[in-house]
Amino acid sequence: MTAHSPAPAEAGARADRGAFAGRTAFIFAAIGSAVGLGNIWRFPAVAYENGGGAFILPYLVALLTAGIPLLFLDYAIGHRWRGSAPAAWRRFRRWTEFIGWWQVLIALVIALYYALILAWATNYVIFSLDQRWGDDPNGFFGEYTQALGGADVHISFDVVPAVLVSMILVWVATIVVMALGVQKGISASSVVFIPLLVVMFVILVIRALFLPGAIDGLEALFRPHWASLLQPGVWVAAYGQIFFSLSVAFGIMLTYSSYLKKRTDLTGSGLVVGFANSSFEILCGIGVFSALGFMAQAQGVQVSEVVSSGIGLAFIAFPAIISEAPAGALIGVLFFGSLVLAGFTSLISIVEVVIAAIQDKFGLSRISSTLWVCVPLAVVSTALFSTTMGLPLLDVLDKWANEYGIVAAALVSTIVVTYVVRGLPTLRDHLNHRGTFPIGRWWLVCVGLIAPIVLGVSLISSTIDLITSPTTYSEYPGWFIVVFGWLMALALLVAGIVLSLLPWPATSNLFKDDSDGDPIAPEVVAGKGLEARAGAATPHELRSPAGRA
Repeated sequence: MTAHSPAPAEAGARADRGAFAGRTAFIFAAIGSAVGLGNIWRFPAVAYENGGGAFILPYLVALLTAGIPLLFLDYAIGHRWRGSAPAAWRRFRRWTEFIGWWQVLIALVIALYYALILAWATNYVIFSLDQRWGDDPNGFFGEYTQALGGADVHISFDVVPAVLVSMILVWVATIVVMALGVQKGISASSVVFIPLLVVMFVILVIRALFLPGAIDGLEALFRPHWASLLQPGVWVAAYGQIFFSLSVAFGIMLTYSSYLKKRTDLTGSGLVVGFANSSFEILCGIGVFSALGFMAQAQGVQVSEVVSSGIGLAFIAFPAIISEAPAGALIGVLFFGSLVLAGFTSLISIVEVVIAAIQDKFGLSRISSTLWVCVPLAVVSTALFSTTMGLPLLDVLDKWANEYGIVAAALVSTIVVTYVVRGLPTLRDHLNHRGTFPIGRWWLVCVGLIAPIVLGVSLISSTIDLITSPTTYSEYPGWFIVVFGWLMALALLVAGIVLSLLPWPATSNLFKDDSDGDPIAPEVVAGKGLEARAGAATPHELRSPAGRA
């Protein structure tokens, strides 16, 4: 029996997976996923450290040659085969199902620790009102998290009450949104939160621009260092930033596109999402460096001495800025409120990858699949990360889940699609049937050549840096790095392969027609595109010449 053929007991049954009401709902949800914590606390520092204003050139090249092409790839697979990551990859070609489960497991690990950052940001919204960190934001953050560090890291289940309460609230909110479904939950929350996020951050940027020293910060960020364009590392950094910020290659965009109507313009939607994400990153750079310029002037130091990224920027540098800035409470509420909104829309997209897979695998209802996924996820997440080992565990899992999970999965998937299955012609024709932005040979080159090279270089470069470093990552104990870093990353791949070998129940969505009652498209025919048909209203009606039923 082929992957797309219905089981006899389920003949004529249709999958009840939910759907976006229209293209606008999908775009808001996709932007909500793409615009996350990395936009706010990672892009500004990456741009500054890699050529300033000159970084915009490799950044745009990376967007056009890797980010958007890989976004199109995810859209095409999810939209054509109408399923979660495992179901869509299985329908693409039976043996590629392991890629889908690999992506699901990566998303699961990221969801576990992502909730911790949201919990911190939620508490810091409140802390901003009275600037509870006082004159020592660094010391306060350590006291608040009670986090173990460096060589002192060990397995600990000592709970931090303030973190525990906020993590429970984050997971309750997540469960409510996910149980409401694709349109009433994911889409409705994104339609509200994304405009609110933009408004809040624009207000923050305007306020930051009028702080003393803001111009110095902007000059430090945007002053072009053209010589840096000759450094390979700058280009790798540009591709890395685009790759991670667009949420490509770990199941999110593939899952979201499976909920789209069949006549949707996929390429036009992808361009909107890609450029909206990048525009918000530029806005974040302006806001963050205006604030850092103020901080540098207040402390009488160079901007380069106060630049930071990630957790250090959000929970140490920005509280210091808030303490010294006029109307600091407003800046704090806007900044940490933005982190909460950006992080929450990203978290629900990550969790949706797992829920969709379980729903498809067992043919469950929306509420049942949400509870089966989110309740255990919430329990494990809270038990592990509301403890004193939460921060170092987050640090290691994030490093390896991203650089050895997402990057490796993306590298494997592009090679499999391009050279093993040779499915790009089918995906190209699917995208072009309703797309307002036609794609051709350039897309094949980007997905099949540029993306694998960049991903491979990034993977090798990260490995060399880790192996040749005189100390372990963040000076954590070696066993901690091995268990929660290397073994975790390897276990995700092995578990993905094992899950792909398990049979699908007859009641699963795999053997059902799609939500519209239409049959699922057949597997790709190697090297063959889709044959044009004058009467075809949707790309799903098209078949490869050698692949007709």
